[in-house]
Amino acid sequence: MPTLNVNGLNREHQAEADTPLLWVLREHLGLTGTKYGCGVAQCGSCTVMIDGAAVRSCAVQASSVSPQQRITTIEGLSANGDHPLQKAWVALDIPQCGYCQSGMLMAAAALLRRTPKPSDADIDAAITNICRCGTYNRVRAGIKMASEARTATPTLPSAK
Repeated sequence: MPTLNVNGLNREHQAEADTPLLWVLREHLGLTGTKYGCGVAQCGSCTVMIDGAAVRSCAVQASSVSPQQRITTIEGLSANGDHPLQKAWVALDIPQCGYCQSGMLMAAAALLRRTPKPSDADIDAAITNICRCGTYNRVRAGIKMASEARTATPTLPSAK
């Protein structure tokens, strides 16, 4: 049976070889935080991290991911919602409808892994996810708030 390392656990599944990783995560492993949006890797709702890099899971065949590669979904970002990005998202009331937010958070987490203090240009280049509600300014502020929290203090400053 094929095995994937998801959120630090080796998980077996019985999906066909050409099944997109998105559907293995959602339908076979029950991790429904990763969302289906467009199915053609444009919107970013399905973003997860593979070995720390943001990947659109709808465009990756699960069989192309080796058991040695580490997949992180929104469920694995933190055990109890205390990741600096999650705290910033709440403090700044970033989501409106919220549908794109798990993918947006995963893209932001991948950005902060490789660029702990991103500039506006870094954020623009890395966050290509589509938000139908248009919360991009708040997303940028949240990424910057999380960046400061990760490098300065263990608590986030007040949003007001």
